[in-house]
Amino acid sequence: MATDRYDFACTLAHKAGNLAMDYFRRLDTLTVTAKGHQDLVSEADRDVETLIRRELAAAFPDDGIVGEEHGAVEGTSGYTWVIDPIDGTANFVSGIPQWCVILACVRGNETVIGVIRDPIAGETFKSARGQGAYVNDRPISASPSRTLTEGSVGVGFNGRTEASDAINAIGALVSAGGVFFRNASGGLMLAYAASGRLIGYVESHMNAWDCLAGILIAEEAGNVSVPVHVPSALHQGTRVVVGAPGVFDDIKTIADTSFAPVVAA
Repeated sequence: MATDRYDFACTLAHKAGNLAMDYFRRLDTLTVTAKGHQDLVSEADRDVETLIRRELAAAFPDDGIVGEEHGAVEGTSGYTWVIDPIDGTANFVSGIPQWCVILACVRGNETVIGVIRDPIAGETFKSARGQGAYVNDRPISASPSRTLTEGSVGVGFNGRTEASDAINAIGALVSAGGVFFRNASGGLMLAYAASGRLIGYVESHMNAWDCLAGILIAEEAGNVSVPVHVPSALHQGTRVVVGAPGVFDDIKTIADTSFAPVVAA
């Protein structure tokens, strides 16, 4: 386990979150542009990512970087950082306090570090592979729920796949006696699944910077997930299905029957 990188990531996520909070407190000064359908970017996103990249380059100059707002940097160390400076930008620019900073670090075919910082709540969800999962310094674990009627499932929506994916999943979940939850931040919803606040999370397609950290944290907390091929996820994104052990099979069935088949690239 790369202890130096893990400790650094936790500190950096906190620092990046503080910068994002500075912008959040003065939303009326932000310049916001649309990247696509329901996909916004602000100067806060760009500046927070610039901060993260600068700090990473100084501390680990041989590491690669993949981020949402700027181009990829190839590394030679075997480690690649995957960053989303502000996940939940639509919330952020609307003054809704549901957004987070996400840092993941991958090596080869696996994610080895995941950190999700929620500055509003003062919570850092974090994990290093094989070391368990925590919020701040408190261990977290998956929900003990055994049925879909015992808790809520996060359902993600994106502008890259058919709207029917989310609509079908919500319909199937409600028909099975479940309740759906959405706060427009996939990163936070994965963190909530990791910590047992949600019993699972599904989305037909997520970009790597939105999900790799959360999937690792959720798995280290005892959740089950559909395996993700990290190298392809870095370039193409991936389907995400995560659930507490007692309900994972039911959640996976909903995803399998609701989402359109993945088209091979």
